[in-house]
Order: sequence, then C-alpha cells, then structure tokens
Amino acid sequence: MDFWQIFIRVLLRRPLPALGALWWHATRRRVRARNRIQAAGAPLPFAYKFWIRNLERLDDLERRAAETLNGWRSKPEFSVILYCAGSSDEDVARSIRSVELQTYPHANLTVIGHASGQSYREEIDGSWPEALHCSSGDFIVPLRAGDQLSRWALFHFAESLQAEPGAEILYGDEDEMDLAGQRLRPWFKPRWNKELFLARDYLSRACAIRRSIVRRDMIAPDAQLPILRLLLELTDDASRSIVHVPRIVSHVDRTVPQDQAAAVAAVSRQVSNAGGVACVGPFGSVKVSWPLPSEPPLVSILVPTKDKLELLRPCVESVLERTRFEPFELLILDNASVEPQTRAYLRDIQTHDRVRVISYPKPYNFSAINNEAVREAAGSYLCLLNNDTEIVCDDWLSEMMRYAARPDIGAVGAKLLYTDGRIQHAGVVVGVGGAAGHAHRNLPAHDEGYFGQPHLTQYVSAVTAACLLIDKRKFLAVGGFDEERLAIAFNDVDLCLKLERAGWRNIYVPHAVLIHHESKSRGNDYAPGQIDRYRRELEVFQNRWGTKTYEDPLLNPNLDRSGETFVIRF
Repeated sequence: MDFWQIFIRVLLRRPLPALGALWWHATRRRVRARNRIQAAGAPLPFAYKFWIRNLERLDDLERRAAETLNGWRSKPEFSVILYCAGSSDEDVARSIRSVELQTYPHANLTVIGHASGQSYREEIDGSWPEALHCSSGDFIVPLRAGDQLSRWALFHFAESLQAEPGAEILYGDEDEMDLAGQRLRPWFKPRWNKELFLARDYLSRACAIRRSIVRRDMIAPDAQLPILRLLLELTDDASRSIVHVPRIVSHVDRTVPQDQAAAVAAVSRQVSNAGGVACVGPFGSVKVSWPLPSEPPLVSILVPTKDKLELLRPCVESVLERTRFEPFELLILDNASVEPQTRAYLRDIQTHDRVRVISYPKPYNFSAINNEAVREAAGSYLCLLNNDTEIVCDDWLSEMMRYAARPDIGAVGAKLLYTDGRIQHAGVVVGVGGAAGHAHRNLPAHDEGYFGQPHLTQYVSAVTAACLLIDKRKFLAVGGFDEERLAIAFNDVDLCLKLERAGWRNIYVPHAVLIHHESKSRGNDYAPGQIDRYRRELEVFQNRWGTKTYEDPLLNPNLDRSGETFVIRF
C-alpha cells in the first residue's frame, strides 16, 4: 500500500495527521511522510484488515498445510487445557469451538471446572495440577474461557517445532475479537525478553509448554494466575529454549483484564529470592526493583562540552542538585571552549568538591573525548551524559545502578524526553531505516504507546550515550568507543552491540527520566559540513553489523522497520 492509498483512507478519519504527512511529502521528505501517515493509519480498522488480507493470507495457509503436513518428521500432540472458573456458558462454548475448528489434527481438550456435557472431552472438576496429570500431549496449551485459538494456532506451533525441535516454550502473537467476530488490535510481540516478561505477561494467553518440563507441584491448586506463575518459574531457568512464533495464534477477550495485584504478587514471589521487589507499574504493568550494591561504588559522570553554557549550566546544576545516589563525581570534559562566560563558569565550578574539569584541546571527536575521560575517571562505573540533558527525577542514577551492577548487564539507558514531553529515546532498535532508530520516538510521555512498551523495563539491542551507565571494566573489555572510524555517529550503538557480542545484555530503564535537548551541542549530521562524514560513518556501521537486514529482537517482522513508532507493516 503506497503513500496515497493510505493517505486517502486516513484523511477521512484523521485529517490533521494526514495533512501533516502530506506536508512532509510535498517538501520531498518522503521517508518522514511515510512514517507519519503509517503511524496515523495504524490504529484505524482498515490497517489490520489490509494486513489480514494481504500479509496473513489465510488462503495460502490452506495450500501450505496440505503441501507440508504429511512430510513432517515430527507431528507433536497438543493438549489444550481450558480453564473456566467464573465463566459464562457462552464464553466456554466459544473457546471450545475454536479448539474444534483447528486445522492441525493432533490435539485433545481438557476442560477444568465446567460441565460441557460432551462425552468425548476430558472433564475435570478439580484444579490445574489434576489437569496437568491427565494431559497426554507433548505440549500443553492453556486457554482461558472467552479466549479463542486462531484456526491455525496449533499448526503454527507444530510448524515452528520442525525448525526448533528442542523448543520447550512456544508463544505467538495475539489480537482481540469482538462478539461479531471482528478482529481488532493485534499485538505483534518481540522475541523472548525476560525483563519485559516480568513487567508484562505477554506469554500466557498465546503459548504452548512442553509437558515434560512441568511438574504438578509447580502450580498450587488455589493459585491466582496459575499459568503466569508456572511460566515465571519455568523461565527463571536461563537455559530454557523459548521460541517466538510471529503468527496470530489467539483471539483474546480483553473485557476481563488481568488482575494487576495478582500479577504483582506472582512476580514478587519469583524475584524475591534474588532480592527483587515488585510493585504496581504504569498501564497495568509490574515494576521490579533489584537491589543496589551493599557498598555503593563510585560513579564517574562524564559530560563532554564546548561552550554552550546555556545548556551546560542546567545540566551540571541538575546533576548536583537532583542526584540522590552516593557516591559520584562529575567530570566536565572541556573540548576547547572559547567563550569567556563558559571559561569563567568552568573555573568556578571546579571548586565544587564533586567536580573536575578535564581539558581536551583536540578537534571534536565524541569517541576520543569519552575514551580519554574514562582513563581519567576514578569511578568503577561510568555514566556518559550529554551536556544538553537535564535530570528530572532524583532517583535516576539509583534506578540505573540497580541494573548496571548486575553481572549479566552491559549498558543501561534511561528514558529521554523532548522539552515538550514527547519521548526522544526509549531504547534503540537496530535495523530501523537500514541503520538504527530510537524506539517510540515522538510518543507523548503519558501515552501508553505500543502495549505499554515505552514504559516497561526491557532488554534492548542498544541505548543512546546521551545517558548511559556501564561498569568501567566492561567498557574497557570491548575496547570502548571506536574513535578512528566512528568518531561522532553510531559509536554508542556500536559499543552496545560489542557488549552484546561479548555476552552482556543492554537494558532500557524507563523509571530513570531526563530531558534531552537533542543534538543542540553537536549539530545536525545532515548539515553541509557534516554530511560526508556522516555517510562514511553510516557505511562503517552498516557493514560492520549488517544493519540493512538486521532483525532486532524487539521488532516483530509484522511491524514496519522503516520507522521508529511500532506500527503495523502495510
């Protein structure tokens, strides 16, 4: 679907965003125009209908199933367990019907807590442990009354097992279905992400679990959210093989939302052994707080600058006045400032007992400046901070340190906002636009966004060095920033990908919030004096990491990879 096809449809429903996109198109900024019109059109019904017809292509599934099913070496059996506590007869009947309509034949059904009157189904009046004991399939597929399996759900799971025969947990995408059978609001999910799962359950209503890894004692008979508790316990084992199936496998009934208090209790029970504490998070989520080190380490906050006192002063003052974490030092890296007022300020501020000013009189090279500062830093942890940022919440560094101190974590990033309250950074998605982009950019800070993801702690491929916290040993272990080939652009993403390659996970922490006056210090990469340098660095980054075809774990293949706004792929 091209720009004009989407534009005409969006214009009738959302004229102002459509006309805004038209302006970008008329001024020959076509990529930005396409991003804007797709973001405006994605929530409208026509977008998902178009996707179902042209991209899901249910008619093709009939042909593929007929051609491939008989040739499979493995035909796993699935035991669907339908739990019905407190559900109406209509909800139960709808769910049972969806199991009966499965195109994959190797399946059976167990119903818990409801008399269906059908003799060929196993009926259990008891609890989940009893149902698990009676199940005979290779995989268990939990189904809540009112939810429906898509017609191809079990086929998709079985097909994935042909390529991933060792998978222990499979989960798919989901949408909603109203009483008229209209499919709405698709949730195209990311690949397995443990921290994101702690914040929001995105498995239990669209998953299959290998029966051999489940013990009866893993689910208490009276447990609330029994499947969430089971999945939390199973996925606590980092060696589990958890496979995402990027297909719609369930149509859920969202009229009965998940019990947030019960989710908090389930997560709290799971993380408490490692010292974690769970509480209510935004948009129905769970916020986990991991413990700070018993002896807090010194953090060196590194702020490169050249003049721009109108930016530097509020940045420095906000750090000194609004940082609760102790201990820290602030290193201002002066890249040959010449303005008298800036030089006077730097002379005065270094009399503060927390502040040091380090001179870097060479040509501007972001990577080299920070590498030099790391050599001067006394702290065992480094916080890279742009001079065009301002601290918003006084626990920002504490929230980031809860993750940076963990042995498996590499770089930790914060939520950065534009001055008007829109999101500037909520993690970096590699591959966007053939390079990398900031997830959820321009979303209003108090908007839920894509299933709450901008507000949930999660593993990410990279975070921006505008605010990045890292163990100094890990920074040095991967060679720091590439000051020879990535002097200004993409050096932070490159650093994060090197950390990931070395076995550390990078993480986005939305509870650390700062204002970012983006690139007011550095300038525009597309300016006449910068464009050639930017193109060289872009080519280095693309070739080094294969970003033109990079499949970021956060970006479902059914979402558009040309923009940063997590919209459906037309």
